[in-house]
Amino acid sequence: MKEQPVKAYPTLGCCGLDCGLCPRYYTVGSSQCPGCAGPDFFAKHPSCSYITCCVKKKGLEVCAQCDEFPCSKFASWLDKWTLEDSFLTHQKIKSNLYFIKEQGLEKFLEQQGKRIKLLQRMLGDFDDGRSRSFYCIATTLLPVTELEALLGEAKRKIKMDKVKADDTKTRAAILKELLSGFAARGGVELKLRKKVTDKTE
Repeated sequence: MKEQPVKAYPTLGCCGLDCGLCPRYYTVGSSQCPGCAGPDFFAKHPSCSYITCCVKKKGLEVCAQCDEFPCSKFASWLDKWTLEDSFLTHQKIKSNLYFIKEQGLEKFLEQQGKRIKLLQRMLGDFDDGRSRSFYCIATTLLPVTELEALLGEAKRKIKMDKVKADDTKTRAAILKELLSGFAARGGVELKLRKKVTDKTE
């Protein structure tokens, strides 16, 4: 049986999604997502037209590397991801792809790597078991320099308030308040939206 293709960088979706900043990527257990075309991806996600074209047919990591990007199919798909989308991290797909197209994959992965490290710090030092999605959204949407500064400020406040190392609830509350405050000042939404279903009488 032919071995399924595996991308070199599963933290980046062919479609431009930041898989390395997704809560499912950090889930423990059978429901964990290995990232885009990562190990055992095809056992959990049997089909993806973007992977079929980008990885299987053209041997690329991301659609932005393709000479035909944005093709007619992709262009219409990109237009669907607006600020009204319930999945907040989808807001970055279009800008991610054009960043890669203009500045290259290596530079994007360098920036993404910084965000992944910041997320891992949040999950390691401020995880109360309920904040993973919030941290993932924050590290996707907020500037890297501000994330670094806010993590430092949270550490200082924890030390000043003498919060115990095992008091994850208080530690998480401090960081989330700082992240939320900065986001609100910049008009960035960090809480997941509920999908609205139109009902016809």
